Amino acid sequence: MTPLERLRLEKAAADCGFERTPLLLDDGGLELRSAQFPEVVLVHASGGGFCVSASAPALLDGADGGVLLVADLDNLYATLQRASAVARTMPNRVADQFRRGALYLSQTTEAERLVVQRVGQDLFRNALMDYWQGRCCVTGLAVPALLRASHIKPWAKCLSDDERLDVFNGLLLAPHIDALFDGGWISFSDQGGLLVSAALPAAAKAQLGVSTEWTIRHLKQAHLPYLAFHRTCELRKAA
Repeated sequence: MTPLERLRLEKAAADCGFERTPLLLDDGGLELRSAQFPEVVLVHASGGGFCVSASAPALLDGADGGVLLVADLDNLYATLQRASAVARTMPNRVADQFRRGALYLSQTTEAERLVVQRVGQDLFRNALMDYWQGRCCVTGLAVPALLRASHIKPWAKCLSDDERLDVFNGLLLAPHIDALFDGGWISFSDQGGLLVSAALPAAAKAQLGVSTEWTIRHLKQAHLPYLAFHRTCELRKAA
């Protein structure tokens, strides 16, 4: 790795959330680290591009055999931004943050309990904004004020704060898709493909612009139990 390549990599790492000084490895690669999470990412320069691996495979979308080949610096930025966002929102981290904050909040009255719930919902939304990079995971809509943090397994049916605040129990959705999903009119397969309730009339489907091309990409294994619950318990059955 040349000094210029290392300088570029270190800047990319810092810009993308790996704020600790990278560790130079014996084989010439860099180990990228953050104070916000324990996972690390390894980057090696390779033929004008980069080979990227991670201590937790979930951090990298589309990695083949645990290694992701990245063509150029722009794509490396996108890869590192995604990896750090996933690391910050790994299971239980948002719930742990909520529990630490809730220790100092009274929950004696119903109004106080609603305040605490709102704190949790705000943390959940922020985590989904981070995880999905501020875009609807179906349409790509990138207007934050319009996006909805949608639970896959509803808040009221979750058995614990770990479920309620698990980033993998959430989808960031455009308003019309959120309304359809929350109401059980649509769901998604384990592969991210759209499933439409038989209870939704064909005319309404057309009027709402429901498209067979609606797909969620880069679903993780941790999403699947929640999606199975939604398909079984929330997706409306034919009348």
